[in-house]
Amino acid sequence: MLVALFIVFVVAPVVELAVFLQVAEWVGVWPAVLAVLALSVLGVWVVKRAGVSGVRRTRAAFQRGEIPTVEVADGLLVMFAGVLLVVPGFVTDVVALLLLVPVVRSLVRRRFVRDWMVGRRVPAFGRGRSVVDVEWIGDVTPPPRDARPPIELGPPRD
Repeated sequence: MLVALFIVFVVAPVVELAVFLQVAEWVGVWPAVLAVLALSVLGVWVVKRAGVSGVRRTRAAFQRGEIPTVEVADGLLVMFAGVLLVVPGFVTDVVALLLLVPVVRSLVRRRFVRDWMVGRRVPAFGRGRSVVDVEWIGDVTPPPRDARPPIELGPPRD
C-alpha cells in the first residue's frame, strides 16, 4: 500500500512533468498547455456522459432480469478514464484514452474481475451453505404506554 501511494504521489507527477516538458519542447509551451486543458475538458464531458449512460444501461439490465456486472464495470472504467483525463498530464491522458477503447476496456474488465474475485465468496451462493431454521413469534418489543392495541391481521386466534 505504501509503495502504491509513493508511485501515485511521487513517481507519477515526476513522470508527468518530464513528459510535459518533452512535449512542450516538441510542439511549444502554449500548444502543450492547450492540449492538456482540452483533454481536461474532454474528461469532464466523459465523466458526465459515463454517469448517465452507466445508469441507463444498469437500469436496462435490471429490467431484463439480469445482474448488471458488465454494465457497472464498464461504467466504472469509463468514469475512471474520465477522471484520468481531468488530471493534467499526457501519460494519464494516454491511459484514459486507451480505457475508452471498448476492446481494451474489455481486457481490463476481465483482468480486474478475475483478480478481484480470487478468494472471494459470495454469501449464500457457495457450497457448504447452512440452513438456519427459525420460528417467528411476532414483535416482542413492548408497546409505548400511550399506544393503541395492535391490529391483528390474519386468521383469528382462538
